[in-house]
Amino acid sequence: MNTISKLRVNGITHPVNALYLLCFSIALQGALSPRANAGETPKPTTVQVSLSEWKVSLTPKAVPPGPVVLEVTNSGKVPHALEIEGRGIEKSTSRIMPGASATLTVDLRGGTYEVYCPVGKGSHRMLGMTNRLSVGDARRVSEENDQGEMHGATHGEGQEMEADAVGGAKAMKVVGGGPVIQILPGPFPFADSAMVVIRDRPPDQQADLTKKTHMGPYSNNVAQIAGNFSLVAIDRGASGDSVSGVAEFTVMDGARWKVVMDRVQTKDIPFNPRFGGVIMGLFYHGASGVHTPLVPTIQSSLALWAFAHLYKNDRLVTDNAMVHVMLLSRTRRPGDWALDCWECADRPIEELQLQVTSAPNTPAFDAPGGFLFVNWEKSSGMAEAL
Repeated sequence: MNTISKLRVNGITHPVNALYLLCFSIALQGALSPRANAGETPKPTTVQVSLSEWKVSLTPKAVPPGPVVLEVTNSGKVPHALEIEGRGIEKSTSRIMPGASATLTVDLRGGTYEVYCPVGKGSHRMLGMTNRLSVGDARRVSEENDQGEMHGATHGEGQEMEADAVGGAKAMKVVGGGPVIQILPGPFPFADSAMVVIRDRPPDQQADLTKKTHMGPYSNNVAQIAGNFSLVAIDRGASGDSVSGVAEFTVMDGARWKVVMDRVQTKDIPFNPRFGGVIMGLFYHGASGVHTPLVPTIQSSLALWAFAHLYKNDRLVTDNAMVHVMLLSRTRRPGDWALDCWECADRPIEELQLQVTSAPNTPAFDAPGGFLFVNWEKSSGMAEAL
């Protein structure tokens, strides 16, 4: 006779006994059955990450603690990567080519993590490729995602403003030193390497850059001259940059040139958004695919674009000469000063480069090639926070 039959009286089960039986049965089943949740790994949360010039987008921007899978897509036009850092965590993907994807899995505790592009020794990060991932309880995550959506709808991602505010203003004093050379028009020494980059540019750029590989301003046609150069540049972020500097040099034909810089050029450089004004600590030229292919890949502690008063033999040539200055890793070989590297980013930063060109729709200068291109090969820069 089974238990249920024994507890029945005239076909009716006593309520107290029935409740006892139900509890006993549930307890027995729980004891005999394996625990479904014991040792079970929490289900990962997925975050979609989009990388582009110069932005990192996260969906969602807040997640609960535990395993997180970052599904990363490079939606930009140059190589990027993703790194997440915070609370003892620092993990990154390998470099991701345009249009490609990668996955990064991390186990995150509660807190805030920075998610950024590490390409270019921090230059992509400085250009705005950074965001924040918040990790917390379910209610906090829901609230932060709602707030993030409202903020995004009103102000966009807001990361550029935040990065500028956190970085603060920086000043750098630069002094030119060592041998001074004038770079004259001639063939680009790494034309084959440059063409790999040029072929992915728009047709109008391809034609101009190809012409410059045959007879342009980045050549081994150099002349050692004499001169001096000093400046102070201030990087205040997205706006308010300033520069004050003077370069003087005498070229091979005896002409004396003077360049007086007093205004930054803040308009974005064509085809290269956000390059303008004063920028410190960049890695972007040549083989990086981000800027002109006619410079090897370099590291620069200072890059600036400015307007200048240009004098030749003490006579004013123009008040609006276009000037580009870089304090960069050395690209030229001592002695004959030829370009001798295509990957130069790991060399000492000691080459001060001055390029002066006429403004659009104005006559070229009375100089070889119509431009002035001068390097000080043993230069230095001293930076400080303001």
